[in-house]
Order: sequence, then structure tokens, then C-alpha cells
Amino acid sequence: MAIREQVHAALGSLPGAEKKVAHAFLANYPSIGLSTIAALAGLAGTSSPTVLRFVARLGYLSYPDFQRELRADVQTQLMSPLERGRQTESARTDNPALKASFASVAENLDATLKAISESEYDAACEMLGDTRAGCFLLGGRFTDAIAGYMAAHLRIIRPNVHHFSDQTSTWQDQLLDIRPGDVVVIFDIRRYQSDLIRLGELLVERKARILLITDPWLSPIARSARVVLPCVVDAGRTWDSSVTLLALAEALIDRVSSDQWQSARARMQTLEDIHWNQTRR
Repeated sequence: MAIREQVHAALGSLPGAEKKVAHAFLANYPSIGLSTIAALAGLAGTSSPTVLRFVARLGYLSYPDFQRELRADVQTQLMSPLERGRQTESARTDNPALKASFASVAENLDATLKAISESEYDAACEMLGDTRAGCFLLGGRFTDAIAGYMAAHLRIIRPNVHHFSDQTSTWQDQLLDIRPGDVVVIFDIRRYQSDLIRLGELLVERKARILLITDPWLSPIARSARVVLPCVVDAGRTWDSSVTLLALAEALIDRVSSDQWQSARARMQTLEDIHWNQTRR
């Protein structure tokens, strides 16, 4: 797991002082982690020994080891598809084996299952099932298709579901319909989109609850999110894989369908009746 992912996974088990270090690190990632022990301790309001205990709890023998891994994380996070393609060029064949490709996807699914805590998953399902609140979804250049797919299913299960549409310039118009307490699901993976990050800030101003579905390095939107679900997307090839994002979306859809079954069944029956009446005409 990337270091940010490790810290998120460890949050629930950290002692109070070390939890302060974790929060300071996550809120000021990655710059504070690349600074001195004293700087991180000062920002967290703790001591240098507390920072060292925090680093050791993550499995690092020393603070330099921790920083070395952090630099590698940042470098990997910032790599473009072109750079990843060049990195794997020597291993590329004219006809990549389908079995190898599927094996990589299976590894990502398994790693994602380990990265997402049950408590965070439960919290996400609770947010999505809160029918008193509106539910809005959107994603980035490649992930918005998954947001739309998820919205299409949730719209059948529960009321007041919306998919942010059109160009970035219209998003602010659509913000007018978001009330305090509404849920906004955002898909954002590397290389993170500045317009989505800005939208996250505006959503916080409107007191919306953000459910972020991201990668192990965590989109900057994580600072504003109520719940963060990290998915492993690096498949060791030119393009990141979105399979884990889709699998998680379907798991959330299925859980909300189950939790809201009585009302969902009534909505689904109504939809079937509408479809049947149209086909008879």
C-alpha cells in the first residue's frame, strides 16, 4: 500500500498522540512528510518521539526510510500514461496474454479489498442510503462514466439522485441544488483534476458530505471528504485499470439495494409497470 493508504488504514488503531500526527500528515501531504521530524511534530502539536513511534507503527525502521518510501510514492503518483508506457516498454509484447492481464486485475481487486476497511464501507453505504439527503455523482475524464453508471442504478433504488452533467462551467449552476447534508460521490484518480478539487472545496462551503472514491495515493479531495475509499488502479502497464472502481460501485449499489429493499422494491415495481404499459401501446 502507498503510505497515505497505510496511514488511513491505521487511523482507527492509533493512540491519541499518534493520531494527531496522522491527521497532520494527511492534511499536509506530501510536503510535511518530506520535512523534518520537528516540523511534523510541531504541526501535530506532539513531540519528535511521538512521530518516530508513529513511523515505526507503520513498519519503517527510521524516519529516512519513511521519507524514502514517501518520495517513491509521490514519483509513482505523478507518472503520466506516457511515462508508464515507456517504463514497461521493454516488457511489452505484440500480443499481451489475456491471462496475464486478467491476473493483474485479480491482484488489484484483492489489494483493494484489503485497503478498504469495513467501517469506511459501512459509512459509505449509510450515506448513500440516506434518502432524506440528495445524492449527486460525478467523476473525471475516464471515471465519470462509472459515476453515471452508478447514478443510473441508484436512481431506481432511491429518490433524488443526480449525475453532474455537461461541462465544468455548468457545475457551479448545479451546485445551486445542493443543500447542507446532501451526499456527493466523486471519482478522482491520478492525475487528479483541478476542477474536481475546486468543486470539492465549494461542496464543503455548502456543507455537503463527500464520498471520495480514489486511488491509493488519495486525491487532494480527501482533505474535504467524509468517507474515502481507495482502490488499487496500477496494473503495471500504460493505462491505469478502472475495474476496481467499477467493482466497488457495484458493491455499493448492491448493498444499498439490500438495505433499502422495501422502498427499492416499490420503486422497481412502479418502473416495471411503466415499462409494461408503454410496451402495450
